[in-house]
Amino acid sequence: MTHIYLDAMGGDNAPQCTVAGAVEILRADPDLKITLGGAAREIEPLLANAEDVRPRIAIDECTEIITNHDAPVMAIRQKKDSAQVKGMLMVRNGEADGFVSAGSTGATLAGGMFRLGRIDGVERPALAPLLPNGKGFFCLIDCGANVDCLPAYLPQFGIMGAAYIQCIRGIKNPRVGLVNIGAESEKGNALAKAAYPLMEQAPFHFIGNVEGRDITADVADVVVCDGFSGNLILKFMEGVAGTLMDIIKTELMADTRGKIAGLIAKPAFRRVKKTMDYTEVGGAPLLGVKGVVVKAHGSSNAHAIACAIRQAALMKRKGLVDDIEKEISKQLQA
Repeated sequence: MTHIYLDAMGGDNAPQCTVAGAVEILRADPDLKITLGGAAREIEPLLANAEDVRPRIAIDECTEIITNHDAPVMAIRQKKDSAQVKGMLMVRNGEADGFVSAGSTGATLAGGMFRLGRIDGVERPALAPLLPNGKGFFCLIDCGANVDCLPAYLPQFGIMGAAYIQCIRGIKNPRVGLVNIGAESEKGNALAKAAYPLMEQAPFHFIGNVEGRDITADVADVVVCDGFSGNLILKFMEGVAGTLMDIIKTELMADTRGKIAGLIAKPAFRRVKKTMDYTEVGGAPLLGVKGVVVKAHGSSNAHAIACAIRQAALMKRKGLVDDIEKEISKQLQA
């Protein structure tokens, strides 16, 4: 049975949505058990109607909470009775198979680095969310864990991203591209130009540079960049999606003809919204650490939490960490 530790107090909607999300996925997956880390007096009442899955839920009393206002590294070192520290240690000690949190991103990164540690040979762990491209999802790596990168980091991001997309989506020999301002190998800043030949030599299917307009055009299954660029891409996509939906809604409500058209097209709009909805993905895994870690969106609702837990369980069951370790070892030997 797969055991996931959930930071029940992390996120904008905790603990109501974290607990509800845990109950939702437990009802869907009978081969799963969950430990909820947090204040038992707040968690227990939320389980009143979960008698059917209650035997597969444990509560780990945590007296401290790491917030977004805490300095991440100091918080991981000092708040040892927080869910983010205790959960990481349970994963490290083999008492849990994975850790999920919608809390502080910085603390999750710091916890992964200092409580779990890096896989041997990995220069820097990276965050790798799945984003929609119209035909499914692609992996963007890194999206913020490493704002400043050396060229040698990027091929490792590609290795980890390829292993992840193959694990989660079952894509054989995934296409890996490098974010750049042009398709030619000589284009770009110093980082992109230095990373290009390293990407060519790496043990994955490298398709070359990917321009900004092509990122969502299904030209690559894994899109590699430094954390600064990746975070801009991620947030820009979120912003554009929200703005477009607002514009469409405003125009449809502007007159009677638009309202009628909107009513007719409502099922199609629902499908589009579902396709673009981050809650269906779950969260961004922290790849490159010695354990399964998934960072859920801070504003996650119950369904998003459930999907993040499902994602962590799948990563464990498919042996993703072992696969990354093997591929990094091959790269070092080569």
